[in-house]
Amino acid sequence: MRKFLNGLYRFSLYAAAGFIVAIVAIVMAQVLLNLADRIAGFLFGNAIGMTVPSYADFTGFFLAAASFLALAGTLREGGHIRVTLLIGVFSRPVQRWFDIFAVAVALAITCYATWYTIALVYDSWSYNDLSPGMVPVPIWIPQSSIALGLLILVIALLDDLVCQMRGAAASWQGKGENLLESAEVE
Repeated sequence: MRKFLNGLYRFSLYAAAGFIVAIVAIVMAQVLLNLADRIAGFLFGNAIGMTVPSYADFTGFFLAAASFLALAGTLREGGHIRVTLLIGVFSRPVQRWFDIFAVAVALAITCYATWYTIALVYDSWSYNDLSPGMVPVPIWIPQSSIALGLLILVIALLDDLVCQMRGAAASWQGKGENLLESAEVE
């Protein structure tokens, strides 16, 4: 099961990275087309008017997908910001219970957000909502990446909660910002 879950988190990070690469490709294509347009305007006195249709819409969709798909993997790698000022004064066992409480609250909030987002995706699908750009995209498609990212985050939070309840350290212990804290101590 651990291998499957780690693979799921890795998949979501790779998918997020793929969407970032897609954003770069679309923006670079638009920049090159703008450049070609300027050169044509300079040489021939008239711009051609080349553009990537709905590039702003697509980059926005891809940014939302990348942001939400990266949530679970970022949590597991200790990349989320944690405010440790309050719990830092307590003993390790008390800190552990604060971590468990925080993960449980985050899990509850994320479950609600996931449920709501899935309902939104269903409504968009049932009403056949389309994006307003030059290229009409069924809006449930980009919304699905948000719902998937939240669902994977729910799994990661539940995974962490169960592991911590069993006495294991949180997945982010010794990673991410904790490395910065240990470097400051030295």
